[in-house]
Amino acid sequence: MSRHQRQRQSLLRPRRLAAPPLRFFLPVTVLATLLALLVLRGMAGNEVFHDERIAVSVNKDAVPRSVLVGGPLVDARGDRNDKPVSYAIPDKTVVLSFDDGPSTQWTPKILKVLEQHDVRADFFVTGAMTTHNPALIRKIVAGGHEIGLHTFTHPDLALHSGTRLTWELGETQLALAGVAGIHSSLFRPPYSSTADALDDWSWPVTKDVGAHGYLTAFIDKDTDDWKRPGVDAIVKAALPDLAGQGEMILLHDAGGDRSQTLAALPVIIDKLKAEGYQFKTISEALGTAPANTPVTGYDLWAGKAFLWCTAFSMKVMPFLVVLLAVVGVLVFARFALMLVLSLIHVRRTRRPGFSWGPAVTERVSVIVPAYNEQECITNTLLSLARSDHPIEVIVVDDGSTDDTAAIVESMDLPIVRLIRQPNSGKPAALNTGVAAASGDLVVMMDGDTVFEPGTVRELVQPFADPRIGAVAGNAKVGNRDTLIGAWQHIEYVMGFNLDRRMYDVLDCMPTIPGAVGAFRRSALDAVGGMSDDTLAEDTDVTMALHRGGWKIVYVENARAWTEAPGSMSQLWSQRYRWSYGTMQAMWKHRHAVLERGAAGRFGRVGLPFVALFMVLTPLLAPAIDIAMVYGVFFVDPAKSLGAWLAVLTLQGFCAWWSFHLDREKPWHLITLPVQQVVYRVLMYMVLLQSWITALTGGRLRWQKLRRTGEVGLDVTTSEIPA
Repeated sequence: MSRHQRQRQSLLRPRRLAAPPLRFFLPVTVLATLLALLVLRGMAGNEVFHDERIAVSVNKDAVPRSVLVGGPLVDARGDRNDKPVSYAIPDKTVVLSFDDGPSTQWTPKILKVLEQHDVRADFFVTGAMTTHNPALIRKIVAGGHEIGLHTFTHPDLALHSGTRLTWELGETQLALAGVAGIHSSLFRPPYSSTADALDDWSWPVTKDVGAHGYLTAFIDKDTDDWKRPGVDAIVKAALPDLAGQGEMILLHDAGGDRSQTLAALPVIIDKLKAEGYQFKTISEALGTAPANTPVTGYDLWAGKAFLWCTAFSMKVMPFLVVLLAVVGVLVFARFALMLVLSLIHVRRTRRPGFSWGPAVTERVSVIVPAYNEQECITNTLLSLARSDHPIEVIVVDDGSTDDTAAIVESMDLPIVRLIRQPNSGKPAALNTGVAAASGDLVVMMDGDTVFEPGTVRELVQPFADPRIGAVAGNAKVGNRDTLIGAWQHIEYVMGFNLDRRMYDVLDCMPTIPGAVGAFRRSALDAVGGMSDDTLAEDTDVTMALHRGGWKIVYVENARAWTEAPGSMSQLWSQRYRWSYGTMQAMWKHRHAVLERGAAGRFGRVGLPFVALFMVLTPLLAPAIDIAMVYGVFFVDPAKSLGAWLAVLTLQGFCAWWSFHLDREKPWHLITLPVQQVVYRVLMYMVLLQSWITALTGGRLRWQKLRRTGEVGLDVTTSEIPA
């Protein structure tokens, strides 16, 4: 079986999933909170669960005849659920009712007319409008008017389940409690009319509402004011058919242009008063206790919490939407810049006759810091023994507790020198190696990395240019035969190497990879060598070299094959260290923004790039997926999925382009869609924890990754043509 066949089989190999660590709790909570805020804002904007369908049924067999011929108020509460009672509005009494509000444009004007005529009415409000306009609800209540429920999102409940009905009622009561400290026992179904319009679809809703303790209010007269038929038509439709007959009139204070309603209202009141009618609320007309009752304790505070969260979502989400739009534009601009600059880099370095200058042939010192690398060190040294460039290898055993040093000694390679020291950390081990190096050019590599025969030679050729102080090589994932390995392979080729081409052209390389980098020793000495001030010593020294005025370039043919983390837990540990270390290095070198020359160029170009695309953008990127989920379930599935797929297509093109430039076979890209989502969430979690560590002043210890030694010498010849 070929290596590629083993890789494909391994990608499909089932893996046992471990329980999620506690560190996932906070990031997942934040994402869930973001989704909840989106939903709250969508509910308040009548975007979530919006449904304009209307049920139509011609059968009335299930509706009691007493209800069909009775008054507009149907009581199916408690013991009356099986034997509902209808109530008519008493003679010479009118109840004015307004649906769908409140609205900031029309409700205040209607309230003013009612106040001028000393009339109290019933307002059947939606929860969405209530959360949008809390001051108007309080004004309605203060004016002595009565509030009734009209659901939260205004759906035809005949088309929905009992669970949806319970939710619509409960959320609207929460909104009323939070806004005005009241609950209401009145309910009017959306799209309802007179009681004789009840049918076999809508009657079960009325019974369910009664079971929840609500009196259902239908109407006697529908003015059809929402159709805007004209003021005279609205007035005519509101007047009783029989002189002296009591009635409940339906009007609207929201949902569109209500200027005709506003003009007709005083005319209706004056005409009916002239005929001796009294205007009352529903409770007053029936002579019962008020339908609006104060709430206290848990119900009150739950309502206030709901209102606060909804108000917060409405105020914050627009800013977040704008922020995501800005991030989206920046990400697309970065994609475009990477594509253009990577092409410039390739054309420049691959053009016929390209040379850095006279060939560099001097002996190079290769420094291998090693701490408990017994699984990998043999392959590392054997790969160096095949180098086609003269080298000396200095292995610095940094207090290993395994057989690393013994293995190095037993190999007895003439080019290898072993130095033992107490455990002091990787920067100290590298400095020890630099101090022992015999030449001015040093190459640094990790103890789990394998070099190709030409890697050192390719890596040091740019030093023919005296301006160059360091060179970044092409780090590649050797253990890509698992799903996690394949994802990291995509990340290394697309996220790291494509970036390095761009940074090379911009002359602001932020990081020389620890797995494969070369340095001019005099440049290292000038910046004080490798520092242990941060957990990302490679990023730290790279930024220091920029500030020292040195030029740093990327060489694509200097390939090194490294063993990537083999589990999500190890991947987390590695990226957490990288992320936190990068933040430390950025803070350490923040003054470069104000400096001149090469240092200032890096400070004003490189640091902003790192801050935007390695720290800030990944922190916000999962919000794109949350917005996509929200859009699919609550807004427009086709457009939401289309936008998400468009972004994924662009990422796929960039990935294919980066694989093409690196001469990699693209079959690993079949895992790209899942990789993009997983990595966005992973980096969000890592960065969030890094920010928390930084802001709380916590210290992150160096975490040694478990190695298997599975990256052998075969990877240096089986993947990429010379």
